[in-house]
Amino acid sequence: MYRIIKIGLDVHSTNYTICAIEPVIGEEDRVLGTAQVAPDYKEILLFIEKLKYKLGIDHDYDIVCGYEAGCLGYSLYNQLTKAGVKCVILAPTTMMTQQGKRVKTDARDAKVIAQCLANGTYHSVYIPTEEDNSVKEYLRMRDDHKLALKKVKQQINALCLRFGYNYEGTKWTAKHMTWLKKLELPALVRETLDEDLGSYGEYIAKIERFDARIEEIAAQTQYQEKVKKLGCFLGIKTHSALSLIVETGDFTRFTKGNTYAAYLGLAPGESSSGTHISRTGISKTGNAHIRTLLTEASRGICKGAVGQKSKELRSRQQGNSAEVIAYADKANTRLRSRYYRFIRHGKKKNVAVTATARELACFIWGMMTDNISVKTT
Repeated sequence: MYRIIKIGLDVHSTNYTICAIEPVIGEEDRVLGTAQVAPDYKEILLFIEKLKYKLGIDHDYDIVCGYEAGCLGYSLYNQLTKAGVKCVILAPTTMMTQQGKRVKTDARDAKVIAQCLANGTYHSVYIPTEEDNSVKEYLRMRDDHKLALKKVKQQINALCLRFGYNYEGTKWTAKHMTWLKKLELPALVRETLDEDLGSYGEYIAKIERFDARIEEIAAQTQYQEKVKKLGCFLGIKTHSALSLIVETGDFTRFTKGNTYAAYLGLAPGESSSGTHISRTGISKTGNAHIRTLLTEASRGICKGAVGQKSKELRSRQQGNSAEVIAYADKANTRLRSRYYRFIRHGKKKNVAVTATARELACFIWGMMTDNISVKTT
């Protein structure tokens, strides 16, 4: 008899909790075994072998393991796959969980994951190539340093304000740095400020080095053409373009631009009942990193005159086909026009920026799937 076995894994850095079930048509799923083991994929393989021995099966079976996306990333997936075990990573926001659940334990979570696998009530996470994943980690490391730089800037500004100093000109220029170094402060406060300025300088130097390395990565054969195409859009430079490519992976897995925008959590939610229809804010599901990048890009789009092209944008567009440039120009003009129209009709700035980011995601999908002659929104 052909056996179908689904194994839910509730994984933590300290332990793995395993629950194996067998779907039974018309009946409640049969629990075949549970266990809590050390955080080692070999323990899962041992559990599977013991389960097969217990059931007396050595062929005609289908075993699938699954765990929620989380701290382990793709490591456990890669280990099990290399060992010949089918594995999927479940997107937490897509899983059908128990309603009214009041007790949460690792064992229950593992069973819920197994049931989602058995009933198909989930969407699996896209597994990037090893190279894309490596580039993604490098880009995120650079962004973490950017956040740390922002925090140091805030600390320096706050320290100056607490001692009655406020620079009136443009900050973080050469003049501002000279002003900071000449401030007359108590000895220990001066030492504190100098330490913060030292950290500021270190982060600036590191980020410049990271950006130079990112330019080298983007020039590699597998990324170069895609990065050049995305650079035709306002607000998207090398770092953002490369991040979009490696974070998304295969753009063709989305059937249309709206689907891609929804994947990024940029689609509006809905809370309707009866004849009453109520739209909510964006869902904020999916890849938060790309969503942030597109929102920042949209803030850049929402400045300047409609149809205006800077020298920098013209430079980025050079080397692309006329069709690609025309598509990007159409997108840039439309996005800016819609933003200003939203503002004129009283929409809040953040709402207008988010709406622009959503439509930008649709245009990006069109560019990356060569659907540049059709409407993508």
